[in-house]
Amino acid sequence: MNESFYEEGFFLQTFGSDILNVLIGLVIIISVLIIGYFVFSRLTRFDDRKEIAGGNTAAGLYMGSKLLGLCIIVAMVSYSSHSWIQMIVWSLIGMAILCLVYLIFDWITPHFKVCEEIANGNLAVAQLLRSVIIGVSIVVGTFLM
Repeated sequence: MNESFYEEGFFLQTFGSDILNVLIGLVIIISVLIIGYFVFSRLTRFDDRKEIAGGNTAAGLYMGSKLLGLCIIVAMVSYSSHSWIQMIVWSLIGMAILCLVYLIFDWITPHFKVCEEIANGNLAVAQLLRSVIIGVSIVVGTFLM
């Protein structure tokens, strides 16, 4: 490459800008995941931390799927957003949609309550809900792009 390219500091300036963008993105995704964990925990009728710490695989699958779904939405939103504010706003909207999906799923399954089944370690319910959450996250993320 041309030496003047490096002499002018173009490479360093671009690299510095890219690193800054990565750091800002990391702060946003970590913040969104922490907020998501808090919101999702409040939505359930059991103590997520206690269940997961106690070895309840169903609770771990369920929380993991919600956070993975949120990551999918944030990834798709970050790809299409033109500002950090847009990314945050659309990520929060995605989080609200995931909460709504959970409430609707719980409502349309009157024969059992999702929270009770997961608190009891029902892996079948956790797997079913995981598929629904991840599928909806992909669709919602595509809508928000």
